[in-house]
Amino acid sequence: MSYDVIVIGSGPGGYVCAIKAAQLGLKTAVIEKRATFGGTCLNIGCIPSKALLHASEVYAHASHGMDSLGVELSGVKLNLEKMLAHKDAVVKSNVDGVAFLFKKNKIDAFQGTGKIIGQGKVSVTSDSGETQVLEAGNIVIATGSDVAGIPGVQVDIDEKVIISSTGGIALDKVPETMIVVGGGVIGLELGSVWNRLGAKVTVVEYLDTILGGMDGEVSRQFQRMLTKQGFEFKLGAKVTGVEKTGNGAKVTFEPVKGGEAQSLEADVVLISTGRKPFTDNLGLAEAGIVLDNRGRVEVDGNYHTSVPGIYALGDVIRGPMLAHKAEDEGVAVAEIIAGQHGHVNYDAIPGVVYTQPEVASVGKTEEELKSAGIAYKAGKFPFTANGRARAMEATEGFVKVLADASTDRVLGVHIVGFGAGEMIHEATVLMEFGGSSEDLGRTTHAHPTMSEAVKEAALATFFKPIHL
Repeated sequence: MSYDVIVIGSGPGGYVCAIKAAQLGLKTAVIEKRATFGGTCLNIGCIPSKALLHASEVYAHASHGMDSLGVELSGVKLNLEKMLAHKDAVVKSNVDGVAFLFKKNKIDAFQGTGKIIGQGKVSVTSDSGETQVLEAGNIVIATGSDVAGIPGVQVDIDEKVIISSTGGIALDKVPETMIVVGGGVIGLELGSVWNRLGAKVTVVEYLDTILGGMDGEVSRQFQRMLTKQGFEFKLGAKVTGVEKTGNGAKVTFEPVKGGEAQSLEADVVLISTGRKPFTDNLGLAEAGIVLDNRGRVEVDGNYHTSVPGIYALGDVIRGPMLAHKAEDEGVAVAEIIAGQHGHVNYDAIPGVVYTQPEVASVGKTEEELKSAGIAYKAGKFPFTANGRARAMEATEGFVKVLADASTDRVLGVHIVGFGAGEMIHEATVLMEFGGSSEDLGRTTHAHPTMSEAVKEAALATFFKPIHL
């Protein structure tokens, strides 16, 4: 069976690449090892976690966040079984949607494990052990990533007591206590779900800050907000052991800067120390495909690997492990294969933490600008001074705009607050077109909206805000 393009993996990068390739008139096939399409994101990652984040936030709000609005509720109860069923229904709707799009675009989908076995050849082995060989002029590696674990520490994840993010969306009861190893996006999102539902959550993080790589001021303020919500943090802590006990599990850690070891016990321990590229059993070494020192597939500026006719994208190559980054790379790769000029602007890729309040960022942080020696100016505006935020009792957080000191071109925008994940996109569009803080500050924003805080922060960057 011969194709123009074979895509290995049907996550956000893979399925988008396949659809775009088919739209461009290329005969396309997709290979997926799961029983359903969509990869980690749709099946056990982005989508189910957001369903639980929303449902748990509604529960928390109904339980203790509406009296001041004149909405008095009593007897609010959690039905975890129904909440998980909602999550599963959302997942099914999304993965079925991808299957529909494959059929609509006449993409051949193969269930099984894909392996590159030669120039333009890929084998597909089903769960029953049957193998068939497909041929294509172009092969795209879009196999995503897997749980990274804890470097140097043997951890036996059973998804019941010691869990990864996969178990973190499927617990059948709310634990009284939970330890989250890792203070990044995944750990704080899933920790928020179970904290809202009643668990006492402690985060153990190697760095001195949470959300490593995020703007420092945002990170510090966000940590204070989570502490008010009941989180406890052990920062600058190196985990040296995770083991089951009679009633749960124990985490042993020691100060990174030196000192005595400590131990904490909890009903459940969530390992959320990041992810690693999935490159196992793909035949990459045999095909001559070069990996870098972090196990990622090396690619050039057009996503070519070291082997002609083979491309790679998404979590399996360098850059942030974000579904939307992979999607845009999928479009670019398909366009390049079709003879067009696919391109991704890596300076304008937003990132969002879907907690409450949300955290959103695009572009450079203050720390990055200082490290690069770039002169910049910063403008901030707090949601406490925003009329809509007051009306909604959503006054936590702020917007910060960073612009080049001489040209006023916006270099980064950082938001912590209600709806930050939606507000960040006007900054992303602005940066995509090389806009200035004055451009943003002089753009009319509807009143009253939370987004007016973005305008005011921009005004504060090039001159002065009006409402502060």
